[in-house]
Amino acid sequence: MKKFISWNVNGLRACREKGFEETFRDLDADIFCLQETKLQAGQIDLETPGYHQFWNYAEKKGYSGTAVFTKEEPLSVTYGIGVEEHDREGRVITLEYPDYYFITVYVPNSQDELKRLDYRMKWEDAFLAYIKSLEADRPVIYCGDLNVAHKEIDLKNPKTNRRNAGFTDEERGKFDAVLKSGMIDTFRYFYPDKEQIYSWWSYRFHAREKNSGWRIDYFVVSEALKDRLLDAKIHTEIMGSDHCPVELSIS
Repeated sequence: MKKFISWNVNGLRACREKGFEETFRDLDADIFCLQETKLQAGQIDLETPGYHQFWNYAEKKGYSGTAVFTKEEPLSVTYGIGVEEHDREGRVITLEYPDYYFITVYVPNSQDELKRLDYRMKWEDAFLAYIKSLEADRPVIYCGDLNVAHKEIDLKNPKTNRRNAGFTDEERGKFDAVLKSGMIDTFRYFYPDKEQIYSWWSYRFHAREKNSGWRIDYFVVSEALKDRLLDAKIHTEIMGSDHCPVELSIS
């Protein structure tokens, strides 16, 4: 069995002060992915014995950024998706293994008043094209903060959020396209009707206490891996960020 974890830490230095290293050890994943590290090279010295570390930093300081910690050394590592316009914010790391590609991704937020929605649409098309190009070679597993609640079941207040970033028809449509292309949303594969399980809560209005959240963190896999899926979890009990870790286990 292999166990994978993905967590948007909303600033790794801040999360570290809230018990990140203890959580990292306790979860004991084969691959542990982070989004929104908000770091530049050399700003943190994180000891992770037994793991290879890979980091992708945004050009802009204190913004975005991803990291992967893996017990098994990959055959190769790629940063970004090979499109300059989309590769300045440290959003993607791809690890190549013998039987799949493993990707962590931090999808751009469409932002207030949907200022970045047009850019987000371009990003979505480019990222899906990238996934499909890899899939021509072998199956793909990708995980991270996808910044979209796919269905009404995936957020507490769908009606009042209809035109807000993360729940627009456009963003949800792009995730529809991912699934129609032959990918699986692993949490919904196991728990198609499970309600009130979220992975992100606003820091405002006591949202986490009220469980007024959104499920925007995912593990998505190629259909070819379906028979290897064992379970998917959302660790709502783990604090340290405005997101909680999500998990996938495969055989």
